[in-house]
Amino acid sequence: MSETVLLWIFFNVFVLAMLALDLGVFHRKSHEVSVREALTWTSIWITLAMCFNLFVYYYFDKEKALEFFTGYLIEKSLSVDNIFVIILIFSYFQVPAAYQHKVLFWGILGALVMRVTFILTGVELIHRFHWLIYIFGGFLVYTGIKMLTSGDVKIDPEKNPLVKLARRVMPITPSFEKDRFFVKRNGATWATPLFLVVILIETTDLIFAVDSIPAILAISDDSFIVYTSNVFAILGLRSLYFALAGIEKYFKYLKYGLSAILVFVGVKMCITDLFKIPTEVSIIVIGFTLLISMASSSLFPEKPKTNNP
Repeated sequence: MSETVLLWIFFNVFVLAMLALDLGVFHRKSHEVSVREALTWTSIWITLAMCFNLFVYYYFDKEKALEFFTGYLIEKSLSVDNIFVIILIFSYFQVPAAYQHKVLFWGILGALVMRVTFILTGVELIHRFHWLIYIFGGFLVYTGIKMLTSGDVKIDPEKNPLVKLARRVMPITPSFEKDRFFVKRNGATWATPLFLVVILIETTDLIFAVDSIPAILAISDDSFIVYTSNVFAILGLRSLYFALAGIEKYFKYLKYGLSAILVFVGVKMCITDLFKIPTEVSIIVIGFTLLISMASSSLFPEKPKTNNP
């Protein structure tokens, strides 16, 4: 068995072990996650990612380590935008705080499966058909401009095709049944609104993956680096959600920073055959853009709306 195969096996075993520890030990019972607990777990996931970055540095080389760090930074920043959409979904369905962690756990587990499929397919396509890199790059530039010019995100779950399909396939209970996704009633299986929320979380990540996967492919074409940086960013998404929920108003300029990052990465992808932008430069541009957008959001917060009589 080759070293590459062993790396993939060991990494995925580690991920499954951490997920089992998370749900089976620390969150066996549904409870409301405090900000302190969320910040603790966020720190743990970031520390694990940086430790893995050191491993990449010593096992591979400096260039691969920089690629991992840049990819992780891109995915982490884009996941913040994903979090705000999740906040809207939870608010729409009025999901109790105690059930939110379980929903995010299963939502992110499904996201990992989708991401690995996207990544392996994307890397293979670029290796086989190099010209696709220009299409991916152009798509990122278009997405960045669209993000910049679009208004606030509006969520209408009832128009989601998967939600419509779920309502047709099986009966849905009118209210939550504790933290269960399915219940038995009169010999029939009923889905609960919590199951619909999981479906929406999955489709939301699928939409964001369409943007984020090409973005990280602009940094590296190594499937292991792309996959591991994605996984670490996604694993920390749950704790980051609980840390940021309720303070999204302080990130009003983040959208502009993310759009600038997508445009930059898209341009980097399109000109790669003419001029290869060093990974170190990418890190500086992405980090500086995020810093400026977050600092601007803090210095110039959105003014509360006043209702005129």
